[in-house]
Amino acid sequence: MDDIYMLADAIILNRIGSHLKTVRLRQNITQQSLADAAGVSLSSLKKIEKGEIGSFDSLLRVLRTLGKLDVLQPLVDEEQLSPSEYYNLVQSNTVKHQRQRAAGRLKNNKEESAW
Repeated sequence: MDDIYMLADAIILNRIGSHLKTVRLRQNITQQSLADAAGVSLSSLKKIEKGEIGSFDSLLRVLRTLGKLDVLQPLVDEEQLSPSEYYNLVQSNTVKHQRQRAAGRLKNNKEESAW
């Protein structure tokens, strides 16, 4: 497998398009029916399969329709904190919100206390 960082953008886009075409053919779906189901034009789908991905929205629709949207899962997951990072975050928030002064005054009760 090639190091993706060493590949040119055009090669990456071509490979994505080729992979999507392979997935479509394995699922025995025509270009027209995929385009209709994804809500994109046939010409947009043909361009995507050639690696000419001009619209991320169209790519998302095609991925969703083919059941391949999970390839983007790492990009939408929230980053997990380690226990020590979580502890430090909680501690820093509690220190920031620690009360520095009182908000009200004592009410002057005219009754004498039993003390």
